[in-house]
Amino acid sequence: MSRRFIPSLFTVLNAFCGFMSLVHSSHGDFDNAALFIIYASLFDAVDGIAARLTNSASRFGVELDSLSDVISFGAAPSFLIYNIYLRELGEIGMVISSLILVFAALRLARFNVQLTGFDKSKFSGLPAPMSAFTVCSFVLFYYDKILSHEHSVTVLLILAVLLPALMISRIKYDTLPKPSMASIRKNIIPFLVLVIAAVLIIATNGEGSFSFCLFYIFSGIIRSAKNLIFRKKHHHGSDDVAEEHLETGKQ
Repeated sequence: MSRRFIPSLFTVLNAFCGFMSLVHSSHGDFDNAALFIIYASLFDAVDGIAARLTNSASRFGVELDSLSDVISFGAAPSFLIYNIYLRELGEIGMVISSLILVFAALRLARFNVQLTGFDKSKFSGLPAPMSAFTVCSFVLFYYDKILSHEHSVTVLLILAVLLPALMISRIKYDTLPKPSMASIRKNIIPFLVLVIAAVLIIATNGEGSFSFCLFYIFSGIIRSAKNLIFRKKHHHGSDDVAEEHLETGKQ
């Protein structure tokens, strides 16, 4: 068996889970539809690990992975939120629910053309799997469960618009540490956050997953806002120094 077949097998399973999510959504089985998207995210993580362990990363694998991701993390969550509520809004509901699909495809295309020459310790924009996982964790544990229907619908509409915008934004998000001691030591804080999140999710029987998604999303937003403010202050400080030197020269 070729080593390249192993990661591709997991990628195909990712696409299959995305298809199964579409089937369950069409039957109104929304919990299982959300679960299959989560299964797809697990296979998506494993195929990258398998490619590194078998030293079989290839351009074919990258393209296949992106096509699978468009199904599992674009089409599947879009179809899920359309069927669970947005179909009631008619044509506007179709447009809003399609945003996750369209912007996930745009994000993945941008990622593919930037595979070289970019900071591999950060994602530019919210990763498509995290966007889909956010929708799924909300549907599984909050929609019409912890929250009332009215509040559930409001949050779902916000997610349907906010997540696509974040996917194509330039906001930086941490990547997951690669499975090696050197990588974990280099990215110790993201690794510790990941471990703590895993413990909390297990301890809350999965209910903490949506809270973790919100923490991840807003951590990137807050860090980007802080960096933007710092750069503006630094820029204004440089301008003040330049003006002071200019005035001194005139005198």
